[in-house]
Amino acid sequence: MAVMASSLEHFVNSVRNLSGEGNWRELYEFLGKSPDVLMRNSEHLDTVLDTLDPQLHSLGVLAIYMVKFMILSQNATQNQGLQVPDPEILITQVSQFIAVCNGEQIRCAPDSFAELCNQFTQCLVDKGTPAKGIAPLTKAILKARMHETQLTSIHANLLQLCLMAQNLKPSLQFLNIDISEINSENGYFDAKHFLLYYYYGGIVNMAVKNFDRALYFFEVALTTPSSAVSHIMLESYKKYILVSLLLHGKVSSLPKYTSQVVNRLLKPMSAIYHEIATVFATNKPSSLDQVVQKHREVLVRENNWGLAKQVQQSLYKKIIQRLTQTFLTLSLNDMALRVQLPSVVEAEKLVLTMIQEGEIYASISQKDGMVLFHDNPDKYDSTCTVERIQKEVNTCIELDMQVQRMEEVICTNPVFVKKASGVMDEDDGGRSSAASAALQAGVPSKIPSFSM
Repeated sequence: MAVMASSLEHFVNSVRNLSGEGNWRELYEFLGKSPDVLMRNSEHLDTVLDTLDPQLHSLGVLAIYMVKFMILSQNATQNQGLQVPDPEILITQVSQFIAVCNGEQIRCAPDSFAELCNQFTQCLVDKGTPAKGIAPLTKAILKARMHETQLTSIHANLLQLCLMAQNLKPSLQFLNIDISEINSENGYFDAKHFLLYYYYGGIVNMAVKNFDRALYFFEVALTTPSSAVSHIMLESYKKYILVSLLLHGKVSSLPKYTSQVVNRLLKPMSAIYHEIATVFATNKPSSLDQVVQKHREVLVRENNWGLAKQVQQSLYKKIIQRLTQTFLTLSLNDMALRVQLPSVVEAEKLVLTMIQEGEIYASISQKDGMVLFHDNPDKYDSTCTVERIQKEVNTCIELDMQVQRMEEVICTNPVFVKKASGVMDEDDGGRSSAASAALQAGVPSKIPSFSM
């Protein structure tokens, strides 16, 4: 017991002294060697926490919570003789720690902080209480990232909890930003975190009817450089097909820089969705309904049933939009027959919805039940139009400047210079350094195959 007490005392004193000196690098290295000592003294961890200030000694407190989650995740045999923490109490403790911890300190141990947030997320998922983690993880991202366009592994954790809790609003502030850099988190960040951020982000954007942005997110997931197809990419592809139909009336071709393995393997693995796309192109709602109903069980199991129903609705809209190019007027009865809608009432309801959403320009004469189609009333000469164009021009200018800055960083990167000049590292031919540089620059070097 005396030895144990002495080892804990040494731990506390080291954390206090190194924190007081602001020697974060040495403290980080010391804490990396401390888990065994902390685990052997599991029954005293809460006492140690009482002696440390979560703001002044954030790295030390972080190390203790990491050990607590380590014990919690082990099986009963491994935990023999250890004091297993109560999950509910641990969730509360970590939530409070994230709220008050020192950002400068935790950014010196980005891998440990990211792993803490990941364990925290999994604990909430296992307990079925995802809503409790939304506010803490929002604060965690704000403290962990260096600037708002930097992606961390915590982003994917937050999106997962928001989707499970059906509370999407807190995640939108992180989805409306174009990511330009990845926080490597000392090597903790990997391709899975990148793919999950864009997959979950696509689902959130779909849920809030931001289909343009959703399609972009799924496209990023699909065009990530890869040598294998992961389950996340497959699920992204299925949703990419349906969102493309909903948005453009056809399946948008993936960019030319998409990995060949993606183009070669994903299509045969998504036969049902390509069948839906093929029937959609025939402009026959009844045929589309037959195909969707035939595959209902699979669509429900893969959480794409609601999206498939929206695709069906979009086909009706597509046909009506084509009618505006052919007719100046059309009775609601004729429209119901041409569009294959069940009744005149349904036709009127759909036309009114499309008028309100600006999808067609028309009016309905209640007197004789006629639909009058109009030309686009916007002459594009208003102040709003000028402001919109100016905003888009400014976005393009900023994007060009950002690309130039990124090009300068890459061109001055020692690894890139060595690679370009044909000089390799002696140990591994430069492969490890190149992979590390690619990850820091925001490009995952390889996507492993794994299940979500």
